[in-house]
Amino acid sequence: MDNKLKVGISCGDPNGVGMEVVLKTFADNRLLDSIVPVLYAHPEWFKQTKKSLRLEEMLYTNVTSAKEAQPKKINLVTVSKDLPFSIEWGKADTQGGEWALKSLEVAAQDLASNAIDVLVTAPINKETISSKHSGFIGHTEFLAKMAGTEEVLMFLVADDLRVGIVTGHVPIKDVAPKISKPAIIKKVQMMRESLVKDFGIPSPRIAVLGLNPHAGDNGMLGTEEKEIIQPAVREMVEKGWMVYGPFGADGFFGAGAFKQFDAVLAMYHDQGLAPFKTMAFQNGVNFTAGLPIVRTSPDHGVGYDIAGKNLADESSFRAAIYTACDVYHARRRFKEFGMNPLQKQNIKESRDDKRE
Repeated sequence: MDNKLKVGISCGDPNGVGMEVVLKTFADNRLLDSIVPVLYAHPEWFKQTKKSLRLEEMLYTNVTSAKEAQPKKINLVTVSKDLPFSIEWGKADTQGGEWALKSLEVAAQDLASNAIDVLVTAPINKETISSKHSGFIGHTEFLAKMAGTEEVLMFLVADDLRVGIVTGHVPIKDVAPKISKPAIIKKVQMMRESLVKDFGIPSPRIAVLGLNPHAGDNGMLGTEEKEIIQPAVREMVEKGWMVYGPFGADGFFGAGAFKQFDAVLAMYHDQGLAPFKTMAFQNGVNFTAGLPIVRTSPDHGVGYDIAGKNLADESSFRAAIYTACDVYHARRRFKEFGMNPLQKQNIKESRDDKRE
């Protein structure tokens, strides 16, 4: 039990595929040998989904808090006894939004109090939540505000493909005004720190994309590259960072140039996420870099069109669990290494001794 991470899971929208991909993931109970899952939901939410998937033999236990979580079982925390609950698969309604938010809130509180080690979030519908909670924008912004962090990085990862973005959930008309030299440098800095601390890459190589088609074609299709992005890249190179670009986004991904880098910084949401999801939809993971806690999610949405039909693919959710655990352990190794600055020297000396 001491070696198993407690993985908190907010279950998303009850009317979507969130609970389905969760239960399909744990249908292979070998996963219970290495982690202790804690689900934040309503018992009927769990039972109805389990029945629809014909997983009646799945072991679970009701607990009042994550602190009571038991190994070798799925642990279910009821997040509210006051909210009315019902499931209408495929329907976007405010009741589903209320449960999605409540699941996230209780899970995030347990994460903040160290009752769980990492958080994996199932998909939500932002509109059904924001219709009653106007300040809600998304998981990333919610967790950043709760952690008191002014800026975070949306980082999409799948094996060696990693894509971050400068601007997040903003309308396309607002993208260009938000692209600035300080913003680009800040995002690259966060990306570098995450690659080192969260992914164990000591000297990361980062590619920066242009904003305009063909990276502006030397000013013919826009001036942001010449006036903002190129100067930002030069300044980062002067710092000794291995940063390259700007590259035209279409040719960059189409020609496979991304394989030469540890991560790619896109200027806006769809510029980075469209090619990422095309190449890695089944095993892609959304990781929030820059937070003091570890949070991941699958790279797909609520899937109303297939909810309740046993058609959802759990691969991305499973990958989100693995990634969260990997990042947690990478951070611990990074911290332990930092506490012992002579470790690297000692390793080198021992190798030299063997040669002699």
